[in-house]
Amino acid sequence: MFNYLSRRVLTMILTLLAISVLVFIIIQLPPGDYLTTYITELESQGELVNTEKIEELRRQYGLDRPMYEQFFIWVTGLVQGDLGYSFEHGLPVTDVVGDRLFLSLILNFSTIIFIYVVSFPIGVYSATHQYSWGDHGLTLLGFLGLATPNFLLALILLYLANVFFGTSIGGLMDPIYIDQPWTMDKVLSVFEHLWVPVFVIGTSGTAGMIRRLRANLLDELQKQYVTTGRAKGLPPGRLLRKYPLRIALNFFVADIGNLLPAVISGAEIVAVVMSLPTTGPILLSALQSQDMYLAGSFLMFLAVLTVFGVLVSDILLALLDPRIRLGGSASK
Repeated sequence: MFNYLSRRVLTMILTLLAISVLVFIIIQLPPGDYLTTYITELESQGELVNTEKIEELRRQYGLDRPMYEQFFIWVTGLVQGDLGYSFEHGLPVTDVVGDRLFLSLILNFSTIIFIYVVSFPIGVYSATHQYSWGDHGLTLLGFLGLATPNFLLALILLYLANVFFGTSIGGLMDPIYIDQPWTMDKVLSVFEHLWVPVFVIGTSGTAGMIRRLRANLLDELQKQYVTTGRAKGLPPGRLLRKYPLRIALNFFVADIGNLLPAVISGAEIVAVVMSLPTTGPILLSALQSQDMYLAGSFLMFLAVLTVFGVLVSDILLALLDPRIRLGGSASK
């Protein structure tokens, strides 16, 4: 296991290095830079532009250097915990992110927990009660969850939460707690507002997870070893837990690597619609204004979550299914 983890961590480092090169190239592809965009905006408003000041800022932030030097400075800063400087906000990226990254992590991990907690029992029930009224009803709800756009569901739930529960529309806390120190009242306010975006973002992921678990478990329940177990008189609950459910969970666990970035990417549009103080709106603004270090830091954050999620899913699969060999080919 130690050798396997060592190889996986080394692969993660090389993968993140390759991703950092691609991210930097992508954010450099649009012509110009943030200062070019800023100059164009000022000129469109009829304001005079101090060319000498702009050139001084370009030298100060290293935008006049070759691309490989800019990349080296950026990657070195990332390794040291320095995410760079946000041109648009005039602050270090870490100061711009602030509580937004913390709130994003709370929202996204709460959504992932919601997806697994809801989809697991429903998927198992649908597979073990195939073609029952409950199965048909849950299947219908699953298809509705897949077909309903997140932003439309967000608008509906915002209205219902305000009318029936008195929750303020938008945001992850009451306005009086914004930019205030963390207290117990502020934490309770976050939890009061958290359920709406968690439900909205997690709906499509939950519906998809239910369909996959149901299909895989149905496939296992129809295999010969299950029929043999029933013939030997094994209790249905024990038979389900010991064999087919464990094998069907392989796909359930393997989705962790895809679920982390998918949830966060899906939360960007919902964050804009619901005015959530998360990293989503800042990322969109940074991409539009070519704030390269801010945008690059967010994209690398998504890459880290993706690679880490794949590592977690690989480890859990190895522990869950003894057929999976960690070291080369299986022995005969």
